[in-house]
Amino acid sequence: MFVLSVKSSSVKAALLGTLIVVCAVAGVYVAGRSVEATVETAKNGIDYSAADASQRLAFLSQFGWDVQPDPVEVREVIIPAEFDAAYEKYNTMQREHGLDLSKYCGKRAKRWTYEIKNYPGYENSDMVQVNMFVLDGRVIGGDICSLEKNGFMQSFLYPQKESSSKDVTAKT
Repeated sequence: MFVLSVKSSSVKAALLGTLIVVCAVAGVYVAGRSVEATVETAKNGIDYSAADASQRLAFLSQFGWDVQPDPVEVREVIIPAEFDAAYEKYNTMQREHGLDLSKYCGKRAKRWTYEIKNYPGYENSDMVQVNMFVLDGRVIGGDICSLEKNGFMQSFLYPQKESSSKDVTAKT
């Protein structure tokens, strides 16, 4: 049996107790974030990890995107504290792939922009890009957009081939 006898003042005891509580809270917080990330990935099968270049590229490949490996731009952005109508519409698009920017109102994130090489109809063009918003090594939002005048913006989901009228007729 091991016995330890320590004389300490009440101040030292209070500091030690505070340190223990802080460590316990930090441990619970880290464990909770890890569990939340695992549950989020398991829920929809998408891995939102984006701490480094290979994880960002792997995230995009889950949706079928092939991008230039070097980003066109990296910029720090602030998610607005309150969403206007345009941000509400943008956030609706985020929900298509299991994301919700409203959880990050007022937070700073990085926007990584990559050139897409395989957007249908734009394969040999530099006119389509992907924007990824990353916070704490995880994708929290983003879009695919055309740089053309009157271009488009869409979620990360790869566009599905539309059925032609012949296909519809043949099936009926």
